[in-house]
Amino acid sequence: MKPITQENDRLGFVGIGYMGLPIARRLLESGFKLTAYDRDRSKVEQLIPYGGKVAESVAELSSRCNVVLTSLPSDQAVLEIYGGPEGVFANACNGLVAVDLTTVYPETSEELSRLGSEHGVEVLDVTISGSTPAAENGLLTLFGGGDQECFEAAESIFRVIAKRYFYVGPSGSGATMKLVVNTLLGVGMQAIAEAVALGEKAGLDRNRLLDVLSQTAVVAPAHVGKLQRAMRSDYTPQFPIRLMNKDFGLILNLAAAVGARMPAAGAAFEVNARQSDEGAEQDFSAVILQMEKTAHLDSKGNGRT
Repeated sequence: MKPITQENDRLGFVGIGYMGLPIARRLLESGFKLTAYDRDRSKVEQLIPYGGKVAESVAELSSRCNVVLTSLPSDQAVLEIYGGPEGVFANACNGLVAVDLTTVYPETSEELSRLGSEHGVEVLDVTISGSTPAAENGLLTLFGGGDQECFEAAESIFRVIAKRYFYVGPSGSGATMKLVVNTLLGVGMQAIAEAVALGEKAGLDRNRLLDVLSQTAVVAPAHVGKLQRAMRSDYTPQFPIRLMNKDFGLILNLAAAVGARMPAAGAAFEVNARQSDEGAEQDFSAVILQMEKTAHLDSKGNGRT
């Protein structure tokens, strides 16, 4: 397979959301020709100043581009965008390569690969680790599943949007690796939230506590910025809690399917879901608020465990 290049290939991008927008913008700024589609046309129009073109449908985009990237909110959305008479596969140009960046269940990636092969489309599941600031600065980490030769042919794309990218195995492997990584991300954030609530309830100054924690070796780099933002009570979404909530569901479904016991992930999911159910569009680090609230209620003798 020939390497994908700015000069010879036309990219299509479906899903201009939290991650899709900065990724598509970086690809345009690097010289790729890119056409985008989103059900909300106003999102796609944000790419026009960077040279992006607007597609009126997925079918139009697929017929005009030989590489299609997707960044979508759910497994169902992925299957709908790729399948059916108006989807990517049915309207694919000859030799199309599909790169799904969505966090989905591994079986969904495997099904996508199977459906793609029926239409002569090579499908990669390339999942993302990193939040919107990392996407804006090309510092994401990527985990790729699918054909290795195809993955290597797409490295020109990965170099633009990521600091590190890894081929991890056949179809579904990228999706699986992302769930493994997000287990640590979500459970780690819950552990931090509990530690913060403990320190506050024991009398430590909140801001000093957060500042010191952010400078210790036990806090992962992915969480350091969350502590610094929490000092300012800034929980605006970089990785929305509703998406972490979705990922916890995928993680626990996979654990049940393979027989892996994950008590810490199950407990973290409950707290994450409780904060997510409050309805505000917040970052997943807002579980700190949930644990602080629980600690405050407990101190009055009417809190939840």
